[in-house]
Amino acid sequence: MDFKDYYKILGVEPGADEKAIKAAYRKLARKYHPDVSKESGAEDKFKEANEAYEVLGDKDKRAEYDEIRKYGGQHGRPFQAPPGWQGRGGNGGGFEGGDFSDFFSSIFGSRGGNPFGGARQQRSAGRRGQDVELELAVFLEETLNKESKQISFQVPQTNAAGQRTGFTTKTLNVKIPAGVTDGERIRLKGQGAPGVGGGANGDLFLTIRMAPHPQFDVEGHDLIITVPLAPWEAALGAKVAVPTLTGKINLTIRPDSQSGQRLRVKGMGLLNKQGERGDLYAQLKVVMPPQSDADARELWTKLSEKAAFNPRTQWSK
Repeated sequence: MDFKDYYKILGVEPGADEKAIKAAYRKLARKYHPDVSKESGAEDKFKEANEAYEVLGDKDKRAEYDEIRKYGGQHGRPFQAPPGWQGRGGNGGGFEGGDFSDFFSSIFGSRGGNPFGGARQQRSAGRRGQDVELELAVFLEETLNKESKQISFQVPQTNAAGQRTGFTTKTLNVKIPAGVTDGERIRLKGQGAPGVGGGANGDLFLTIRMAPHPQFDVEGHDLIITVPLAPWEAALGAKVAVPTLTGKINLTIRPDSQSGQRLRVKGMGLLNKQGERGDLYAQLKVVMPPQSDADARELWTKLSEKAAFNPRTQWSK
């Protein structure tokens, strides 16, 4: 089955607006209408233009076609559906007499219309199933997993008349896409409610909600972790075991480190859309002991006298 480039058939650019598409179609329809044109092959060209306008002249069909087209289909070459995509048709053209091609039927089934506005004999057109919306909580660790995440959700059920009869529970194994972010909406085609009368299934839309992590904050695809340090660790330097999403690493704290300073650990953040990981930033925070005894306070006093350090000298400038 060949891919059909409907934009090329109508002679318009992919970004053309509705007015340009309609004008291009009318021009071709007048030129190749079987009652007017005596040109060889006019009827086939007329049907081809009719089919192109049936898709590009309908907002929903055009959006669905553009989704298929972006996977590299080219006019005149064998059509290969994108990964995970299933056609909604396969039972013949949209009208009796085979007015629409197998390519159209493989995408839209019997959801054809009539660009002329007149009555045409249609096959029994089913009703598309309802879409289902679901919020999916995702832990940061799960964004790095290659394993699928099992989800269960309620799907509305209807009778032959399209009336709601109840719900059923559906379970799927979902692969979390690389680079997913909070609030991102993912479409799983055909995983919604079943259609009525042979109509297509609805879709499942997952809205990603990143679950808060007790240790990490998220900035884009970078992670931020606060590393508490005792005053002497900041002053003298230390080796500190710092957690990451995949285990612990030993972080070197240099002598005379400052509270609020960030140390970058490359490639220990979250995945982006290209499958590359962001960075982990360890933000240092000097923490005082909760309490000190007389001996400790004496040592602090000696230290203050020895250091002769005033952290607020800039105030006097």
